Amino acid sequence: MSRLDEAMVLVSIPSVSRNEERLAGHIERRLRENPALDVERIGDNVVARTRGHHQTRLLVAGHLDTVPGDQFSARIVNDHLVGLGACDMKGSLSVMLELALDPSPRSIEVTWVFYAREEIARSESGLLEIGELRPDLLDADAAILAEPTGGFVEAGCQGTLRIAVELTGVRAHVARPFTGRNAIHRMGELIHHVARYEPRVVEIEGVTYVEQLQAVAVDGGVASNVVPDRCSCTFNHRVAPDRSRSEAIEWLRGYLEGFIETDDTFEVLDWAPPAGPNLSNARLQSLVEMTGGSARGKVGWTDVATLCERGVPATNFGAGDPLLAHHSDEFVTADDLDHFAKVLGDWLR
Repeated sequence: MSRLDEAMVLVSIPSVSRNEERLAGHIERRLRENPALDVERIGDNVVARTRGHHQTRLLVAGHLDTVPGDQFSARIVNDHLVGLGACDMKGSLSVMLELALDPSPRSIEVTWVFYAREEIARSESGLLEIGELRPDLLDADAAILAEPTGGFVEAGCQGTLRIAVELTGVRAHVARPFTGRNAIHRMGELIHHVARYEPRVVEIEGVTYVEQLQAVAVDGGVASNVVPDRCSCTFNHRVAPDRSRSEAIEWLRGYLEGFIETDDTFEVLDWAPPAGPNLSNARLQSLVEMTGGSARGKVGWTDVATLCERGVPATNFGAGDPLLAHHSDEFVTADDLDHFAKVLGDWLR
């Protein structure tokens, strides 16, 4: 079968987050076809490792799950595979599977990680599950996370800080609003302030990261004839790798200062750490050179941060245009898969 056909097989197996069992089973069965691999199943995660005696071990990881969507409209149109998860990231998974089954000799050891539940809360990640139950399986000298990157290296990743702000007011009848204080109107001023945010641009090791701040959810109101006394809003802040959790929180508090009063609340809901570019690592620098381009900063958060937390230098590199991820008509092309397979294969050799 062609690479598009192989990828089509994976896209045709539904694997929305928390429903990866069938796809994990398929990949496990395929990996066991190679007697040179030690294959382990941990929940809906599958890890395969070569078992030679080379000193260097490289790790390649990809997530099995997709966001919700139409799971049954996958199709190949000319040289495009269109379907849920084609770009993010089943096209790359199919290449990983192909190379894992390739019997060609290598001068390094390889660990292949296919993990569940990346597209939902980080606390549910299958990569964290592997790290908790079998941390030795994630040991490596360098790693690639096969996120769609357009065939180039997207180094590091942004951190994610999610906070909830609740503003207070005073209830009143809407016919006499001057006797109360409208919490939604207060929140409108704060949201307008956030909408005028100018992104902070940071350059680290020659790689540029652009921070972002967005209001992502609003809740408030009592009844159609009542001035509301409370309104809450959730904000998502994408943080460059030069800031820690405490530094990001301190900055955000300062930015919102003047809109939050004593009786209001500022609550941190979630934090996922950023990761630096790691381009001082010779293995990752060689990957950049093999792509024929220069590294750019990863927009968004990925499990590169999880691997880096474990002391494994890691970067993002995969098939497909990252701008297509999570779109209803996402796709990956034959050229995308061929380029990814060539560069990854050469890197592992």
